[in-house]
Amino acid sequence: MEGVKITLKVNDEEHQVIVDERSTLLEVLRDKLLLSGAKEACGTGECGACTVLVDNKAVLSCLTLAIEAEGKSITTIEGLARNGNLTKLQQAFIDKGAIQCGFCSPGMILSATALLLETPFPNRIEIQKALEGNLCRCTGYNKIVEAIESARDKQNG
Repeated sequence: MEGVKITLKVNDEEHQVIVDERSTLLEVLRDKLLLSGAKEACGTGECGACTVLVDNKAVLSCLTLAIEAEGKSITTIEGLARNGNLTKLQQAFIDKGAIQCGFCSPGMILSATALLLETPFPNRIEIQKALEGNLCRCTGYNKIVEAIESARDKQNG
């Protein structure tokens, strides 16, 4: 197979992969690194199911070329928990019933993680704005917003 050899730092581990120059980050994460948390749904950047963090910013991996992510720190939903312990945000999603089918949850959680890293005390409007690119067909958004508010409050004591 012809391609370009790149090194991706995903969830604090370096991976050398050979990719086609047109391969998306989503394709590489799912097909080469076997990380299935980021989902392929719309393929056009409209739903947020493929959201990952690149240098702590929420990025749509279906629209990002893998070669563009070389040299950057990539975090997927699989990389959030540490030593089997969920983050406060992940736990809040469970506690508040913000997860139903779970398809959108990784993207929602990563978008919210990026928000909380950038804005430790977001208000409800800032939370809603951060979630604009993430679609959920199950829960509506109230429980999701409540989970993020709960995590914000626990994180900031």
